[in-house]
Amino acid sequence: MTRQHTAIIEREGDGFVALCPELDIASQGDFIESASENLREALELFFESASPEEINTRC
Repeated sequence: MTRQHTAIIEREGDGFVALCPELDIASQGDFIESASENLREALELFFESASPEEINTRC
């Protein structure tokens, strides 16, 4: 299943922070690409481990 969500990536200090505001999940990386990939992995882990109730509450 493919899902689409917003990713906001901002510089913070020497790196970047990536945020998915719809799900309130964030990650970081040294570069924009790594912050984006880390956020993608965090979202995948969320959808793999969260209960259906948690997913429905956040989505």
